[in-house]
Amino acid sequence: MINIDRRRFLQSASAIGVGAALIPNLLSCSPSQKVNIAIIGVGGRGRENWSKSKSENIVAMCDVNDESAAEGYKTFPKAKRYKDYRKMFDEMADEIDAVMVSTPDHSHFPAAMAAMQLGKHVFVEKPLAHNVWQLRTLKKAAEYYNVITQMGNQGHTTDGIRKVKEWYDAGVTGEVKEIFAWFNGPEFGEGKYFTKPGQFPPAEQAIPESLDWDLWLGPAAVRPYNKVYVPRSWRGFYDFGNGELGDWACHTLDAPFWSLELGMPNVVESEFHSGSPEGFVPDKSVIRFEFPERGNKAPAVLKWYEGGLKPENRPEWGIDELPPSGMIMVGEKQSIITGGRPNNAMLIMPDEEWEDWVANKMPEPSIPRIEGGPVKEFLDAIKADGPMPGSNFNYATDLTEMALIGVLAQRFNTRIEYDATNMKVTNHPELDQFIKEPVRKGWEYGEELW
Repeated sequence: MINIDRRRFLQSASAIGVGAALIPNLLSCSPSQKVNIAIIGVGGRGRENWSKSKSENIVAMCDVNDESAAEGYKTFPKAKRYKDYRKMFDEMADEIDAVMVSTPDHSHFPAAMAAMQLGKHVFVEKPLAHNVWQLRTLKKAAEYYNVITQMGNQGHTTDGIRKVKEWYDAGVTGEVKEIFAWFNGPEFGEGKYFTKPGQFPPAEQAIPESLDWDLWLGPAAVRPYNKVYVPRSWRGFYDFGNGELGDWACHTLDAPFWSLELGMPNVVESEFHSGSPEGFVPDKSVIRFEFPERGNKAPAVLKWYEGGLKPENRPEWGIDELPPSGMIMVGEKQSIITGGRPNNAMLIMPDEEWEDWVANKMPEPSIPRIEGGPVKEFLDAIKADGPMPGSNFNYATDLTEMALIGVLAQRFNTRIEYDATNMKVTNHPELDQFIKEPVRKGWEYGEELW
């Protein structure tokens, strides 16, 4: 039996590292150049992004919560501070080259659009937006305003995801008609990314002095404040987040989406749903995506499991136990397995066969490698005036749209027949209101592009 352990994942990563040195990085930059960056969303994921941008000029920081932003403000005392990025742009747009958006999901779109309308390059955390219309508009805007764009799904810059695509393109797997992906969250509890309130809707609580609750809501409908929303556990509420599927699909499904050119599903169905209060994520679910033929590629079925559920461990895989989170592309010749992120990848075969294959049969690297992750890739692209980062909005909008159609099927525990060309749920037209959600006055963006 095969033991899919950390050692083998690390071995596969180090093996490709040797080949990666043979391929030059296509991006170049001048060390003397510095990018003037504005950070929108300073706490949480914002910390990860500004900490990797310290070599640049952080000229402005915007966060609706002074407490969450405190470390960032202390680290960059010269950066101008704001709670409302609309005011920030009004006052200092001419001083900003690029904007990094690390707010909750429901606020990604208006912040990114406000920046692009001013010609600013944008880096946005995943998932890129909160609904399909926003994604399509971001794709149009990136081209219309001619800016550098990047979604922050770190795995898209790794060796692992490149190996998956290189192996598939080289015919190692043969045709792939099945994909399985699973994730061991959501994990519920106080202070975690998913916190289940004691009642629905959550009871009204006093708003902390450090928080501007109205600005935090942004485009979303007004409701009373409760600490269950801020700062972390908004993800469990579909009005603000996209659950575990929306949070992790841009990682776990990135490799099959890219390598198999999956495009949009025409059917997505909730196969299992453990039940949940209206507007809140289930503890466990299984979602099936059906993809039609794509050129000479056969139709494919992708199944997503969450809440600790996993696909059945097939005897032909010979795996002792599936890891807590992961993805398997089932090939006619060979199958590929990755972890929850595509950082590492390997073929499912006995250890001795794998070691021989790595040493003697692995296809030569053909896709340029990226050093330093998505933030550096984004900044290098700005300095060198291209090429565009790999998870740019032209690509990332499609990846996220696929995920959000799955989120819609999960949210309403139903079967969705999706007309991607017209952005319509043909069998449930009442769900089209979630393809383009209403927004509060003052937060409307992007209509001019349609």
